[in-house]
Amino acid sequence: MKILVIDDSNTIRKTAEALLTRAGHQVITAVDGFESLAKIADDPPDLIFVDIMMPRLDGYQTCALIKNNRRFCHIPVVMLSSKDGVFDKARGRIVGADAYLTKPFGRQDLLDAVAGVAVAGDAASGTAVGETSLSEF
Repeated sequence: MKILVIDDSNTIRKTAEALLTRAGHQVITAVDGFESLAKIADDPPDLIFVDIMMPRLDGYQTCALIKNNRRFCHIPVVMLSSKDGVFDKARGRIVGADAYLTKPFGRQDLLDAVAGVAVAGDAASGTAVGETSLSEF
């Protein structure tokens, strides 16, 4: 599975990349929402992990842009946050997030999130419609 990890923390990106790579996944990373949009448009991933608190374009905004794009809306998005409040989780659902993972996370937490979203994705079996460009974000 091709997974995009978006986080402004180098430590979180590298940790997630190492854990997911060891589990057999191809991992792409981005430091913020803007960089991620270009990577998604060039080579859409199968799953996206996105940090909520980032400069320029936060995780909620990034998720909303992905979920409101007809070409990419089927890609599962897991929000990453150090906040574990009901409001934060609800806001993630409102913008279209498929799951929520609280930091710090362990290896099994990360792999469980991948498995959970993959199972949900298989049940929904969404497909991309038509072509689009980055300008549609």
